[in-house]
Amino acid sequence: MKNQWMHFFYGVIKVTITGRGTERFINDCIRKDVPVWNVRREGEAVSFFIRLKDVHAIRAAARKNECKCSLKKVSGLPFLVQKSLKNSGFVIGFALFFTVILLLSNMIWGIDIKGAKPSTEHLIRKELDAMGVKTGKLQFLTLDPDSIQKNLTNNIKELTWVGVELKGTNYHFEVVEKNEPEKITYSSPQHIVAKKKAIITKMYVEKGQPAVTINEHVKKGQMLVSGLIGNENNQQKVAAKAEILGETWYQAEVDVPINTTFNVFSGDEKRKYYLELGSWQVQVWGFKQDMFKDSEVEEDIRSIKFLKWNLPIGYGKKIYREKEIVTRSYNKEEARKAGLELGKKKLMNDLGEEAEIKGQKVLHETNDNGKVKLTVLYQVIENIVKTTPIVQGD
Repeated sequence: MKNQWMHFFYGVIKVTITGRGTERFINDCIRKDVPVWNVRREGEAVSFFIRLKDVHAIRAAARKNECKCSLKKVSGLPFLVQKSLKNSGFVIGFALFFTVILLLSNMIWGIDIKGAKPSTEHLIRKELDAMGVKTGKLQFLTLDPDSIQKNLTNNIKELTWVGVELKGTNYHFEVVEKNEPEKITYSSPQHIVAKKKAIITKMYVEKGQPAVTINEHVKKGQMLVSGLIGNENNQQKVAAKAEILGETWYQAEVDVPINTTFNVFSGDEKRKYYLELGSWQVQVWGFKQDMFKDSEVEEDIRSIKFLKWNLPIGYGKKIYREKEIVTRSYNKEEARKAGLELGKKKLMNDLGEEAEIKGQKVLHETNDNGKVKLTVLYQVIENIVKTTPIVQGD
């Protein structure tokens, strides 16, 4: 008989019959749609298995065919439950033990931080406490590792990067801190030259012989500070060291559309909660909700652990965030201002934080195909120092 394993949930009974009409008895069972299987002859008796719910049907058939029917063996879930009720203390104890182990397996028992100075580690632990990531907290009631990483990077300025990994019941954090730029140490004699064309605006020479003055126009590669000091009769080679700022110029091409269409979040969201059983998801909360016409879904499903194993059971949520289409329109002056700011932002990303944009001038402006196109000249104050070693013959 197919799918006999399903009968475990209904209960299975082994039946033994004796008498003159055993064959007729079995045929009557089949005609009445009473499943029988594993039919065997044991001497003068015949044994087979039936479902618990068919007991009354075979008793009627046994009386009709002058057979004596006896129940020899029972098995299945109903009988297991009946035995468990007789030993309720053991069952309750086992259930409590399993529940405690399950809870302990899904708690946070350790937070390990590597690569951070003590002061930075203190800030990280303080921020983790504010997020609810602490020892003794259930893992599926805290943020996921990606969200923890994002919050730490955004809220602690001392961090360049932080890696977050959950191993078992422990969180492991690998930290890379922002380091102040190391001061340049000079181990060999060298000159300082200009790394680009500029007008000198600030000059402080710590070591070496200045070769230019403030407000002087210099070319790329021109000597700014010489590493040769003293007169011809008593000349020494040193590692020139100086801070020199110069005024430089950059030309940028910027396009700004007059009308721009893009998707934004309205701020409204709906949440649905699920139990995950293997590859199946069963919704348990958030049924009566009118869903958005257009939305973006964020899924956060956490597996439940037992000791070191991940069970094929999970709990989580789906967050539906409403999206809407917004059209941004500029007039000509607004597009011009937006283009100048965009060009300035791109330039600062290339130059770094030490540079300063002193001024800007629009060289050319057109309005074509729904776009404002700008050619802008930016006036920048930046470090123009470049070192070069002193060679024989300088």
